[in-house]
Amino acid sequence: MPSGGPETLAGHKYSVQVHNELEVKKGLEILSRFVDMKEHDLPSEARAIIKESKGSPLVVSLIGALLREFPSRWDFYLKQLQRKQFKRIRKSSSYDYEALDEAMSMSVDRLKEDLKDYYKDFSIIEKDVKVPTQVLCILWDMESEIVEDTLQEFVNKSLLYCDRNGKSFSYYLHDLQLDYLTERNRDQLPELHSKLVGQYYKHYADALPTPDKEDCAYWYRYLAYHMAQANMHQELASLLFSLNWLDAKTKLYGPAHLLHEFMNYRKILDKQDSKIREQFQKFLSANGHLFGLNPPINIVQLGLCQPEDSDIYRQALQQAKEELKNGGFYVNWLNKRNMEILPILTVRPHTEAVYHACFSSDGQRIASCGVDKTFQVFKSETGEILFQVDAHEDDVLCCAFSADNKLIATCSADKKVKIWNSQTGKLIREYEEHLEAVTCCQFSNGTSPSLLATCSHDGLLKLWNSDLKCCKNTLFGHSDYVNHCRYSPDDKYLASCSMDGTLKIWDVSSANEHQSIDVKTDYQTNDGSQILLKCCCWSNDGSKVMVTARHYLYIFDVETSDLFSELEVCHENIILYCDFCKTGPYVAMALSHYVVQIWDINSSTKIADFNAHFSWVYCVAFSPQGSSFLTCSEDQIVKLWEMNKVCKPSGTILQQEYDVAFSGDEVIVLVPDKEQRLLLINGKSEDVVFESSAQDVSVTCCCLSSDQRLAAFGVEDGALKVIEVPSGKLLQHLDGHRGSVQHCQFTAGEKSLISCSEDSTIRVWDLTTDQSMELKGHEESVKCFKILPNSRLLSWSYDGTVKIWDLVTGSMEQDFHSHTGTVLSCDISPDATKFASTSADTTAKIWSFTESSPLHELKDHRACVRCCNFSPDSNYLATGDDVGEIMIWSVQSGELLRQCRELSVKKDDGWMTNVFFSPDSKQIVSSSAYVKWWDVDTGVCKQTFYTNGTNLKSIHLCSTFRTFVTIDNLGILYVLQLVE
Repeated sequence: MPSGGPETLAGHKYSVQVHNELEVKKGLEILSRFVDMKEHDLPSEARAIIKESKGSPLVVSLIGALLREFPSRWDFYLKQLQRKQFKRIRKSSSYDYEALDEAMSMSVDRLKEDLKDYYKDFSIIEKDVKVPTQVLCILWDMESEIVEDTLQEFVNKSLLYCDRNGKSFSYYLHDLQLDYLTERNRDQLPELHSKLVGQYYKHYADALPTPDKEDCAYWYRYLAYHMAQANMHQELASLLFSLNWLDAKTKLYGPAHLLHEFMNYRKILDKQDSKIREQFQKFLSANGHLFGLNPPINIVQLGLCQPEDSDIYRQALQQAKEELKNGGFYVNWLNKRNMEILPILTVRPHTEAVYHACFSSDGQRIASCGVDKTFQVFKSETGEILFQVDAHEDDVLCCAFSADNKLIATCSADKKVKIWNSQTGKLIREYEEHLEAVTCCQFSNGTSPSLLATCSHDGLLKLWNSDLKCCKNTLFGHSDYVNHCRYSPDDKYLASCSMDGTLKIWDVSSANEHQSIDVKTDYQTNDGSQILLKCCCWSNDGSKVMVTARHYLYIFDVETSDLFSELEVCHENIILYCDFCKTGPYVAMALSHYVVQIWDINSSTKIADFNAHFSWVYCVAFSPQGSSFLTCSEDQIVKLWEMNKVCKPSGTILQQEYDVAFSGDEVIVLVPDKEQRLLLINGKSEDVVFESSAQDVSVTCCCLSSDQRLAAFGVEDGALKVIEVPSGKLLQHLDGHRGSVQHCQFTAGEKSLISCSEDSTIRVWDLTTDQSMELKGHEESVKCFKILPNSRLLSWSYDGTVKIWDLVTGSMEQDFHSHTGTVLSCDISPDATKFASTSADTTAKIWSFTESSPLHELKDHRACVRCCNFSPDSNYLATGDDVGEIMIWSVQSGELLRQCRELSVKKDDGWMTNVFFSPDSKQIVSSSAYVKWWDVDTGVCKQTFYTNGTNLKSIHLCSTFRTFVTIDNLGILYVLQLVE
């Protein structure tokens, strides 16, 4: 207790041993002695007073003394504490001071003058913040030992509390002391904040704080706050608009706190430069899933992906060029465009797939759950995690907020349903009445008390009142798994859909079946596949109910059960979830092929169709206001989107089967798009030089002639077409293959075209006669081929063999039974004496063209070996596998020389689909989840280019190792060039 405190209290004195902060029991003991009551007879306000005062001995003692005089004022004094009205906790005969604030000034006024100045500096510390000693050393320009001795005087007088962590100390004020101190020095606060900022810049004039410094975390967390409070607006903008500061801070805290600062100080920043503030805020929001990765992302490389007129790009390019002097490696995205569809927030809250996410009814929070058995709650504005709960023993399949936002329900494959406090994450109720996995949980929309509905693979639905310990009602009627349930807007009905092919509507009050709609009668399949009703939802007026059946959305009139509309959303994929907008006639659907679609049900028109994620999209949910919606996915990511930005015509979505021609500085790309049109694109400008009409069947491969005057493409039904470019004139339509064309290539001089197919054959087409020579010998699909010197061809197949053919006679010259699994790739050594093969059997082999047995069998891979490449000097072979690992081998000895792999928080970095050496054999470029460049001598990754999508199928590069071209699974084209 502060010195002088006990002496001012009149009457009997009792000795109660206490620490800096009272535990509840000690606090109750003090109050009970003051008011002469037994502890268990004290009113509930007693505990609340101790909690509100955070166990301050001074405050508890003072209020105890006042209650001796006014024993009926428990509630009054509690409210004054809560309102910080210290002056109203007024004088009594037991105390010599007019009010609580005067009592708290006792020890301060008795301090020496120099100590008063030091103590005054604590006025600017935020509540509940512990300040490391080193921060105060910087503020006061003093050695740590002297600072600690000075602060100990405050601690001894209970004016300050000390927290020891090993050898380091941190200091903090009690809330009430801070409130008093802040009020006492209110006129000097800006000056005190400015003093701290000035001392920071004096100490860190040459470099930013590093994580090994004791004070590092404090500056990154609170420096911007002190600048704002000091009215140092220009300095604040310079700090938050710095790529270096952003990089350092996100490595410590991720992007959420920075986003909070951009929003909190928006008015200040906009007065400096609103355009730059918006650039940085969007940069953090859209790339939130990349910050916090291990190894950490290179923010300079990420900044180079921004529009060239942005301040982020300008800073990144300047830093990249500086780092080149010290061996830095960076690439520029030459054809980057202002992406029309970008999320307003991207977060990676989970370590595995995210099955479900939902908004609170006020839209301020998002809850998410998934395979990692947790549910998390985070702010919808910044992505800041509020809390995480290890919720279940198996996958958490669904989560839901109650209408009043006080509760969150979760359900799981562990058969359990749980209800949690949505503010604290504390478990309130647990139910174990379902017999199988519980697939969905939904609270009623507004009824009181809130009613929770759940459905399960046991074929049952159950209704729960969270105030009760057991199920209120069980709904019988489905004969198979129940996948989803949803309340009508007025809570009168509950809809459910099941694997039994029915959509049922239940009367909530009676728990009886109201309607049953047999969706099987409307759903017809040609392949006999089982009907799959995954999700149901209601229109905002409750007049219509919707259900998804594989790739269809059926909309029924609730009153008549008649089919109102049938929407064929896609052809080959499955609708995994649907949600209806509360403010308009829009339904959003999450699909299994990374896509989200939005439809207007009144006009049955699709108004948005875009690739939202890197993998299956499991859930989509509109915000309560309907202006935005969230999505979550197998890729561990939750994204937030704005309706007005996605409901616009999007850019062309390209396929990943493409060919590239490099001619001088020009980059020409031949590629089919999602609409099966063949496009010839200037890679740098993205101008479309030629566009064909849409094909009736899927385009599976394409190629350009060496002079770029001809283009050929194969389709799914086995046909090939040769066209003139850029006119688009059809020159040949070639029929012969009986299965999808896998690969095609012009020979030198463009007199013939070679193709291979799923039908296990290779054909050599004479383009002057349209006749073909068939090369037969493979027993399964021919994956690809390479043309050898002297009119020979090397081909490889799913049958595990590699074959050599004579292109003049069509005869097979050699047959290498090379692998026990599919041969996935081959490469030919530059000296043309050897070739390499890789296989799904996890091996690679090096062969001589003159021998039937391999020279070396390379066995160190742990997964499918998908690609290989000889170095230009023929000394090395690089192989890449399906866990993202590259191995470098000696061609002469077969010895493993180097492994290239980054340690990552992810299970793997995706299939390694291509590897290529640089001309000097010192670097490798690879395509997998993203594009990476490696140092051959060390195996270290020099740089990673994070594409917007992932799962790159291939990469093309120019002969100088300067320009690189790839397309991601979102259909975005990347032309990358080394920064020089």
